[in-house]
Amino acid sequence: MQSCFWRKVLVSIAIFFLAGSIWVMSSPRAFAYENPDLLPKIPTPVVDLAKSLTDVQEEKLVEDLKSFETETGWKLRVLTQYDRTPGRAVINFWGLDDKSILLVADSRGGNILSFSVGDAVYEFLPRTFWIELQTRFGNLYFVREQGEDQAILQALNSVKGCLLQGGCNVVPGLPREQWILTLITSVIGGVICGFAAQPRNDKQVVAWQWALIFSPLWGILFLAFGIGPVVTRTSEWLPLVRNISGFLIGALVAYLSPVFGRPSSNTES
Repeated sequence: MQSCFWRKVLVSIAIFFLAGSIWVMSSPRAFAYENPDLLPKIPTPVVDLAKSLTDVQEEKLVEDLKSFETETGWKLRVLTQYDRTPGRAVINFWGLDDKSILLVADSRGGNILSFSVGDAVYEFLPRTFWIELQTRFGNLYFVREQGEDQAILQALNSVKGCLLQGGCNVVPGLPREQWILTLITSVIGGVICGFAAQPRNDKQVVAWQWALIFSPLWGILFLAFGIGPVVTRTSEWLPLVRNISGFLIGALVAYLSPVFGRPSSNTES
């Protein structure tokens, strides 16, 4: 009994030290402390500590953000950092409030973008919008192909465009990778619909009852995941036409598959 008790004590102590070491070694959050010495003396909406932007890009962005704030009242701010961060000092430096949006670009993580958003912003741009925005422009593949500067600039352009039009539920624009995913789900939905509609006897042409039974499955794939992301993100007709065509082709191939698999009627004499 005593050995079992001391074994439990030793295990508890080991777990405690392991958890403590993980907490100590974990990297601190961007705003876990204050270092106002890193901030410039002259007020500016862009603090590019990591030099992610060129001088021309930074000057143009400063003017754009100032004009946007004057016209709309929304306060957009940009902070890039790498090994050093001003932390919570940016709150007082910029006077961040409920109508403020702070974009932080830090290449030390898997996704370089993060956002600090005021409560009033969520009425126009929900939390899902910011998750999609971060995923689309801050991922390593986008940064590797387009660069950190484009990740910052295109993310800001999406935010400004949505605020000017009164808000967005999703990030505008349909990247090629996302469209390919919607096309695949459309085709899969068509295949399921085609298999379900195959006639079960010689008197049937189309098994509508089975197609209706399976409609929640192929309907979700085609409408929710194939058509929905397209019509909510772009007004272009080409991706929509392609997805509808993919659904119809998939349904037709699946519906006619028994004909292709039927053995030939010619028999050897």
